[in-house]
Amino acid sequence: MKTFLSLLHMIDTLHTEEDCRQYLEDMRWGGEPVCPHCGSISKNHYKLTQNGKFKGLHKCKDCRERFTATQGTMFEGSHVPLKKWFYAIYLFLAHKKGISSVQLAKDIDVTQKTAWFMLSRIRVNLKDDDANFDDMTQVDETYVGGKGKKGQKNQGRSTKQKTPVMGLLSEGLVHARVVPNTTKKILQAIIDELVRPGSMIISDEWGGYNDVEKKYIHEVVKHKIHEYVNKKGFHTNSIEGFWSQLKRGIIGIYHLVSRKHLPKYCKEFVFRYNTRKMTDGERFNEFLGSSTERMYYGELLMKPEWIWESK
Repeated sequence: MKTFLSLLHMIDTLHTEEDCRQYLEDMRWGGEPVCPHCGSISKNHYKLTQNGKFKGLHKCKDCRERFTATQGTMFEGSHVPLKKWFYAIYLFLAHKKGISSVQLAKDIDVTQKTAWFMLSRIRVNLKDDDANFDDMTQVDETYVGGKGKKGQKNQGRSTKQKTPVMGLLSEGLVHARVVPNTTKKILQAIIDELVRPGSMIISDEWGGYNDVEKKYIHEVVKHKIHEYVNKKGFHTNSIEGFWSQLKRGIIGIYHLVSRKHLPKYCKEFVFRYNTRKMTDGERFNEFLGSSTERMYYGELLMKPEWIWESK
């Protein structure tokens, strides 16, 4: 499969809708179309033409159902051309801090509403990190958002307008999760879920990490006394660096993110961080190969956003 060297390289290669369709077929099927109805794999599925031209519509030789390469993907049922989808995905993945719906609308010539929906659908299809940690793991929590009204203070751990997020980082991979609060019950349940017992946990002195040493080796960095590397050389600088990237992206590009949609934005920055060693072209192909989640506009507006709760 071709790996694009730049956005210009992709535009030069996929400059028609037919080019994009063929690229998607090659990415999904590798030359042998797969019927989504019965699972039949064959080069001999029928190609149906419209006005004498084949436009990607197949008919299964076994179950006789019709299908296209977009069926069972995020593109199914979309009225936006594949060409614009591909450009949007590449731009979204290539920008280190993300891209706003206003800017994307200008870049690919769609309405801002359409661009916002496209970006939301892209975020939903970002591959989950599937993180499991069994080595030295830095853990930390942060608070996102919280611009108060004029004259209103909103600092520290206040959750009136800020939203708490917990993060874990080990061996260059990060996991971030929106949480209802940063109590010991919540934080340690997530650690127990993702970190192998007996591993090393590195945290600050926040009370939510008290008693972690019962299951893990626990190293503490005392930020309150301006200690950023403890006497044994342990620190939480890496996870704090990820928080900086997340907040710079939200403040600089998106400006304000609601609690409802924050999990998707966290997922965006986690994906970008965990694939940082990939080229933009590799990241594009990685995404395209796993973009199977279809989302409806009404679902985006009405469906309550997932937020982790302790069991």
